[in-house]
Amino acid sequence: MNLIEKLDAAAAVRKSLLPDGVGAFGIPIEEVYSATEARIGDRRVLLLGTNNYLGLTFSPECIQAAHEALDTEGTGTTGSRMANGSYSGHRALEQEFANFYECCTGIVFTTGYQANLGTISGLVGRGDTVLIDSDSHASIYDGCILSGAEIIRFRHNDMIDMEKRLRRLGDRTTTTLIIVEGIYSMLGDQAPLAEIVQLKNKYNCTLLLDEAHSLGVLGETGQGLVEKTGLLKEIDFITGTFSKSLCSIGGFCVSNHPQLDQLRYISHPYIFTASPSPATIASTRAALKLLRNGSNLRKQLWKNCTQLYTHLNTVGYKLGPEPGPVIAAILDNPRQALQLWHGLLEHNIYVNLILPPAAPDGKSLVRCSVNAAHTNEQIAHVGATFEKLYQQFLAA
Repeated sequence: MNLIEKLDAAAAVRKSLLPDGVGAFGIPIEEVYSATEARIGDRRVLLLGTNNYLGLTFSPECIQAAHEALDTEGTGTTGSRMANGSYSGHRALEQEFANFYECCTGIVFTTGYQANLGTISGLVGRGDTVLIDSDSHASIYDGCILSGAEIIRFRHNDMIDMEKRLRRLGDRTTTTLIIVEGIYSMLGDQAPLAEIVQLKNKYNCTLLLDEAHSLGVLGETGQGLVEKTGLLKEIDFITGTFSKSLCSIGGFCVSNHPQLDQLRYISHPYIFTASPSPATIASTRAALKLLRNGSNLRKQLWKNCTQLYTHLNTVGYKLGPEPGPVIAAILDNPRQALQLWHGLLEHNIYVNLILPPAAPDGKSLVRCSVNAAHTNEQIAHVGATFEKLYQQFLAA
């Protein structure tokens, strides 16, 4: 099989999961009207698959900041951070993230994906070990692969399995990086951070926490799982993204280890990628202020999350273990998931379809992401539609 034929084989696998030529991935969104509504084709749809957790994509503060940066600094930097792409805004945002997390230093990356890719590959290398949760995001896996370190997975949120693997490492634990996530993107469950920190300290490891989906969502000021658990000072490195609660694109790493700054000289994803545009940085800085002071937004978000999770659970859907901004209906096979996803779109509700191997344990998911801008009426409509489709497709 040559290189072109391999692509044909991949297409055949995808087609087998999506019968009748249904295009469930990469659907063009023709127009966006608000944080909760858009147009797909000739349908005005309710957006429930955007990770826009605080609903800030149309906030006047973020839009104004982006406009001003466009007017004063242009459309792009046209260079990497190491060349000509470090503007005053980039450095200011790094300091603002460091202050937000009460850390001494921070680095801004062009995407959240690169934040993990660049941080992990800069921290560990050949001869080192990374111990990661089996449900880790692709950016974590790829960062580990790029590093050349030995990769060991433990069963998702299973602390017994995690400690068993740490014991087997012996004195290699001192060069082991543990990587977990605040909220996992598929099922919306949270890492048992207190137990992880205990094991990290017991075996003298280094700990990286990815707060991509928990930033803005958990904690009084939205720091994430570190704030909810009160364990901020126990975490060596925190990464995250601008593309969820901060309604932009980019990523960051913060730490109280001043050695983090050395990544600027050894991390290829940082060195060889053009830096974020001035408008992106400006809107992110504005969003970070709104996030930090957004306790009312978080209260509304969690009200919406609890309302939808409770409704779907009562109807009979199998869900992740706890309410949160990610609410995934777990289906046994792609056919069931496709039926439900297509039925929701027919009722003008856009959600995410997740098929194997992206979905855990060989299952398929219909994944909702709730945000603070959804109204009670919108959430009630979504719940009622899920209930109707359950009776149509899934009821025994």
